[in-house]
Amino acid sequence: MNYQDEFNQSLQNPQSFWGQQAQALHWFRQPDEILSQDKDGLYRWFKGGMLNTAYLALDFHVENGRGDQVALYYDSPVTQSKKQYTYRQMRDEVAKIAGGLKAQGVQKGDTIIIYMPMIPQAVMTMLACARLGAIHSVVFGGFAPHELALRIDDARPKAIVTASSGIEVDKIIPYKPMVDQALQMAEHQPEKVVIYNRGLGALLPTQAYDLDFNTMVAEAESVGCTPVEATDPLYILYTSGTTGKPKGVVRDNGGHAVALHYSMGHVYDVKPGDTFWAASDIGWVVGHSYIVYAPLIYGASTVLFEGKPVRTPNASTFWRVIEEYKVRAMFTAPTALRAIRKEDPDGAFIKAHDLSSLKYQFLAGERCDVATLQWAQKHLKVPVIDHWWQTESGWPMLANLMGIQALPVKPGSVTKPVPGYNLQILNANGTPAEANQEGFVAVKLPLPPGCLPNLWGNTARFKEGYLSRFPGYYFSGDGGFKDAEDYVYITGRVDDIINVAGHRLSTAEMEEVVASHPAVAECAVVGAHCDLKGQVPLAMVVLGNTTRPAHEIGAEIIKLVRQEIGPVASLKKVLWVKRLPKTRSGKTLRKLLRALADGKPVTVPSTIDDPNIIDEIKETIQPTLNQAN
Repeated sequence: MNYQDEFNQSLQNPQSFWGQQAQALHWFRQPDEILSQDKDGLYRWFKGGMLNTAYLALDFHVENGRGDQVALYYDSPVTQSKKQYTYRQMRDEVAKIAGGLKAQGVQKGDTIIIYMPMIPQAVMTMLACARLGAIHSVVFGGFAPHELALRIDDARPKAIVTASSGIEVDKIIPYKPMVDQALQMAEHQPEKVVIYNRGLGALLPTQAYDLDFNTMVAEAESVGCTPVEATDPLYILYTSGTTGKPKGVVRDNGGHAVALHYSMGHVYDVKPGDTFWAASDIGWVVGHSYIVYAPLIYGASTVLFEGKPVRTPNASTFWRVIEEYKVRAMFTAPTALRAIRKEDPDGAFIKAHDLSSLKYQFLAGERCDVATLQWAQKHLKVPVIDHWWQTESGWPMLANLMGIQALPVKPGSVTKPVPGYNLQILNANGTPAEANQEGFVAVKLPLPPGCLPNLWGNTARFKEGYLSRFPGYYFSGDGGFKDAEDYVYITGRVDDIINVAGHRLSTAEMEEVVASHPAVAECAVVGAHCDLKGQVPLAMVVLGNTTRPAHEIGAEIIKLVRQEIGPVASLKKVLWVKRLPKTRSGKTLRKLLRALADGKPVTVPSTIDDPNIIDEIKETIQPTLNQAN
């Protein structure tokens, strides 16, 4: 198969191309239209088609001879436990959980928030929602009560499903107190909070709205799959917005299933029956797409891993998992490999394991530096594929497609657009940029199946945030360029979103928290380059009238960000500045601050109110850059 031919077909006749891909799935009713537009003028795929995502992921395989194949390997070095579930066992468990939720009044179209760690019950609850036609919204377990409350008020769930605790390496994180705090903050109140008790001794306060997960399931009757429209929502996944209010990315059922099925064979070169491992968290889009839905829809075995690349127990963990479950293709963030490389620079742990099953190592979530890519190539001795996509796309947008044609690797590049994505680099005026000229990364509409059709309950924000800057295009929010051979290089965000270890976080939201401290007169939070995590947040603070020691205030600010956003925010450095650089109209020059934080040369803009401020901030930032890393 030839990449260019496949890509050209997808753009020249997208309806024919994706209509053909859709035939690989089982539909309860075939679509009436492959591509259409809704009342808001937004593109929709497979209108009129009826299907059920949980049926595709479980029941279909049981009915077609895969019932005894392992669907999910659960591996938890933090609790020293392992378990595996066949497709038949998964289907039966999911049918009971769905029955339990149905008995609590959950029905098609209702929303459910899932606030759980990396345990099988979390995956099964996602699939149980899909089975009922309910819409799940998984909230990452590392988020603090304030963040959870924001999502409760936006999604307005009928119930929350949680667990007694998560584990951060060797520390128990009680979830139930955080859920209770979030509900005290939230205006919307769900009818039930369903708690799976892990029995690890975490604090577990009880409330009138509580329901035990195991009791609910034990008393439930199994239920079948509810047919839903292809255009009905499967889930909402919140991603950071520049305003501080998270955006609810909507994923539909039909386009999502078609795109993920296509990607497993064409991007990742996985065959049904193979083991695929995405070392991520179900709270992020990678976990949704490539721990849960794509491998199961495709008939592969997936790995659910509750641990870290290091310290659980050491830097050999990834290689042990690959050997044990005979993983064919593995997917993680560059941060994970950087952490492993730091602990095992010579690859001794890699040599100690049989990795003969591994054919590909995929990387995404942040830009992969050349040194890490070359280290992985040298020691793993398999293709190391850096690819790029977003929460909004739900599946890869740029990749070296192993299942179509392996193209030569260019370090620093994520290769070429995946079929279906007419990706362009645009100048500020919307015209195509020349080769090697940096511009804005945009995709000509329509987006292919699987991408977000809208934001939850906020069409105006969807159009304003993604479609208005370049009419006729989806704007990704990233900058980049193409070389003379159309290889694409992503250079990073052009807004106030930073990428910490593959997790997108809003600096605007962090600024709101920092500014809430009574000693802070003014502040700016920017992302600074970090060799390990890609970026880390750096707070630059102007103090108000206070006689308190600055180090005490700094510690309080760091603690406040952790409480309000969660430890994933990773703010560890507060810099004290006399003033912030601003335009004459009073706008803080954050792009300039980012450049200073990264030690890059800066051009002083003509709009700055006082050019002398640059040298002042340089003197503050430069001695602390290594500490911030």
